[in-house]
Amino acid sequence: MDCILHHFDISPFAEKVRLGFGLKGLAWQSVQIPVVMPKPDLTALTGGYRKTPVLQIGADIYCDTQRIAVELEQRYPARTLFPQGSKGLCLALANWSDAAFFQPGAGLSMGTNSDLPGEILKDRREFFSFLDFASLPSELPHLYAGFSAQVQVLETMLADGRDYLLGAQPSWADILGYFPVWMCRGNIRGGDALLARFSRVLAWEPRVAGFGHGERRELDAEAALSIAREQQSVAEVLVLEEATPGLTAGMQVAVTPEDYGAVPVAGELVRLTPQDIAVRRTDPRAGEVVVHFPRSGYRVEKTS
Repeated sequence: MDCILHHFDISPFAEKVRLGFGLKGLAWQSVQIPVVMPKPDLTALTGGYRKTPVLQIGADIYCDTQRIAVELEQRYPARTLFPQGSKGLCLALANWSDAAFFQPGAGLSMGTNSDLPGEILKDRREFFSFLDFASLPSELPHLYAGFSAQVQVLETMLADGRDYLLGAQPSWADILGYFPVWMCRGNIRGGDALLARFSRVLAWEPRVAGFGHGERRELDAEAALSIAREQQSVAEVLVLEEATPGLTAGMQVAVTPEDYGAVPVAGELVRLTPQDIAVRRTDPRAGEVVVHFPRSGYRVEKTS
C-alpha cells in the first residue's frame, strides 16, 4: 500500500519525511495542501490537526513527524532510520530539533521576511503561539544567537571528522539536524552568511541532501480521500492503563498537541501506549479512518 504525503514543498517538517523516503528508497504519492488554513481536504482525514505534514497509508492517518518516522521504520525496515539501536536517541533528539533548533529559526523566518503575504503572516501569528510577534523585530539578535548556538551543536557532533551525526551510517538524527539548516537556506534572510563559518556542517549538509526524496508521484486530494474510504485501518486496538490512568478503549477522547497548533482531534480511543495514541473517527468524505499520534507531546482527555 502506497505512502501518501499531504504536504507543501516549502514546509521544513515535510522535508524531514521526504528525506526519510529518500534514505529508505521509497516510492510515495504527493498531495499538495494549502500553506494556510482552511485545509478542508486534509481536515476530512485528520479531524482538525493543522500541522504539516500528514502521512496517509490507506485508512490510517499519521500525524507528527516523530510518529511518521516510527511507522515508516516499522513498515519498511530496510535501509533503517535507526542504525545500531539508535531509535531512542533519535527520538530524544527530536525534542531538541523541534524546539531549541526549529523555534528560533521560525522566529527568524517570520522576523526577517516582513514582506510575506498578509494571509501567511496572519495564519502564522495564530499558529506559532511560542512567538511574540509584537516584539519580534527587537528579538532578532537573540534569535540569531539561539539558532547559531544549535548549528554549533551540529558542528561539535561532527568535530571528530565523522560523516554523519551518529557515526559512519546515516540516520534519522541527520534528518533532524538538517531540516532547520534547510529552513535557514530557504527562509531566513542572511541564512547563508550565518552558516558560512561552520565548516563541518557545510561538508555534512550535501551528504544529507543526497538522501534525495525517493520516487515521488503526484496525487490529487479527492483521490486520496477515495483511497481512505475504500480501505480499512490496520491499527491494533491496545489501550494500556499505565499510559494514562482512567482511559479505556472505546471512550470518546480529544487529542491535542502540547506545544503549538493546539487544535484537538476528537474520536473513539483505539490505542494508548507509552509510545502512541490513535483515535477512530468518521467523516462524510473520508469514511472511517484511524488517526495516529506519538504519545510524547500530546494530551489525551475524555470528552464524554
